[in-house]
Amino acid sequence: MSSRVFMEGIYIHIPFCESKCKYCDFNSFTNKEKYVEKYIKYLKKEIDLYGKENFKNSKTIFIGGGTPSSIESEYIVEILEKIYEKNNKENFEEITIEVNPGSIDESKISDYKNAGINRISLGVQSLDDNILKSIGRVHNAKIAIESIKTVKRYIENISVDLIFGLPNQKIENIKNDIEVISKLGVNHMSFYALKIEENTPFYEMERNGKLNLPTEDIERDMYHIGKNILEENGYYQYEISNFSKTGFESKHNLIYWNVEPYIGLGLSAASNIDGKRYNNMDNFEDYFDSINSFNLPIDSNTIEEIDLKEEISEYSILRLRLNEGIVKSEFKKRYGKDIRYIYGDILDKNKENGLLIEDKDRIYLSDKGFDLANQVFMDFLR
Repeated sequence: MSSRVFMEGIYIHIPFCESKCKYCDFNSFTNKEKYVEKYIKYLKKEIDLYGKENFKNSKTIFIGGGTPSSIESEYIVEILEKIYEKNNKENFEEITIEVNPGSIDESKISDYKNAGINRISLGVQSLDDNILKSIGRVHNAKIAIESIKTVKRYIENISVDLIFGLPNQKIENIKNDIEVISKLGVNHMSFYALKIEENTPFYEMERNGKLNLPTEDIERDMYHIGKNILEENGYYQYEISNFSKTGFESKHNLIYWNVEPYIGLGLSAASNIDGKRYNNMDNFEDYFDSINSFNLPIDSNTIEEIDLKEEISEYSILRLRLNEGIVKSEFKKRYGKDIRYIYGDILDKNKENGLLIEDKDRIYLSDKGFDLANQVFMDFLR
């Protein structure tokens, strides 16, 4: 690249999966094992194309997918060793890998730990076997629980993903999932509402009336009941969908929510660098061809210049996702203006509607505001 860019976070995309979940619209592939070795080789070439200076300030790595644990751990080790050529292993505060229950064993987890990985994000989604089968997961509840116990023997910092609002899911399922997992010593839970995305089996099923989803009211009850049980079990909500024991917040995701720079490596990975946002190419052949030409594999159609107004809007919205909200003194330090100078009328409107709370140095969502967060965010997009 022509200019030096210092990045806070690194995202690495592993696009391989054992099976595709019915709700998933991520760029991931099944039955592409023949590409794995070549893909890892080219990922390392992409890292070299960015050069050492571009990784100088990196503090976190997040290896996502796809299912990174579906490929041999030696490949994950190779990628990390290539990054450590650019920035010392000791400089990384948090290195996370996403894994699926059933695709890990003691050998893999041991290799991950030895390679510097200190955080595991486990895609459990549910502990009801019928629900798991209906959404396309290949594991069952027993395997999920055993996987958590296996990881725990090697790596303390474990995050579990749970989804609410799934087909045929009931409030009792939510209560059971959280109670069981919290007793296993997990110190972070991501608790997401199901989102029906285009170009997924669930999208077609919903259009054809074949998806038995909870009502909107029941889904809201699931969220509130889940939130309460999480808090009763010692997790505090630090972001709309994320709950943590103190000190175990996701440092990598906080980079996104603070609109700090990050680089995405691999197929379709997104980057936010030097006032530009872009995605990598989303198919193997284009990705390989670009790197063979010694060019970064950026999809030119996705390059977006982020102007100051847009960044301020994005920063405000993402900070409001956090329980801490917008810290007024930090906002002024970052943008040179009081937030009220830019958003005074919007703040007043949402305070009057009971959606925002403002105190001496913070602006944050009320309980009602969390339920109607998208309504608040739209106001900041003017």
